[in-house]
Amino acid sequence: MTHVWVPDPPTAATLGRVLRLLEPARKLINPKVYGIENMPSRGSLLVGNHTLIGLLDAPLLCAELWERGIKVRILGNHAHFNLPRWRDLLLSVGVVPGTPATAEALMRQGETLLVFPGGGREVAKRKGEKYKLIWENRMGFARLAVKHHYPIVPFATVGAEDALDVLLDTDNPLLAPARRLFEKLSGSPDLFPIVRGIGPTPIPRPERQYYWFGEPIDTGAVAAADDRAVVHIRDRTKTSIEDGIEFLLTQQRTDPQRSVLKRLLGPERR
Repeated sequence: MTHVWVPDPPTAATLGRVLRLLEPARKLINPKVYGIENMPSRGSLLVGNHTLIGLLDAPLLCAELWERGIKVRILGNHAHFNLPRWRDLLLSVGVVPGTPATAEALMRQGETLLVFPGGGREVAKRKGEKYKLIWENRMGFARLAVKHHYPIVPFATVGAEDALDVLLDTDNPLLAPARRLFEKLSGSPDLFPIVRGIGPTPIPRPERQYYWFGEPIDTGAVAAADDRAVVHIRDRTKTSIEDGIEFLLTQQRTDPQRSVLKRLLGPERR
């Protein structure tokens, strides 16, 4: 068996510092969390939707897990690890290169993993792709889960894509020079779009975020060589996440504390 380097998990001290840094944002956004009791104590693969830009949902979502003692290891897009300082920051909070070998090594250790199958393409959303899963034919996560008999916990996030409006996406000819430079530096063609948040600025609006964790999908009875069964697991996961997104959109529409003023002035409800 080839040895695979796996970064050490984040320390409790590191996560404590990050949680303190995130506390003002968490109080402002005040996320609502559904189904967190569905999380196994260890040894599961969380699979969900990545939202526009990606930096608005992932930190606060992970904070909800860290706060509950779940040191989740996030399988990150390879482009992140081509940027030295950014790479070091991500490694310190549990993000690891999203390669099959790394994922398998972590599964052999029984760790909790999180993956966004949409990757960079899903954070670089185009106009009209709000809260859509953009997986193409990716199914590597399902193969790994089946191979290691890992339960899949589907999850969904809503809120971040209401905080920003896409003005120009990466398909716009005006962004072609920036796209070529970004691909040269990062190795990824998925350039972030030009966005607008508060007024004419790119500062995100303080939209409330909503997280949903579904019931685990058992993969123990599926044979790794059964391609049709693996596809079924992938599709079942995708459908579950899409249902979770619809559930959260309904909760968002009916939430009396969606407004930031009502959240700040009213009683705290998390």
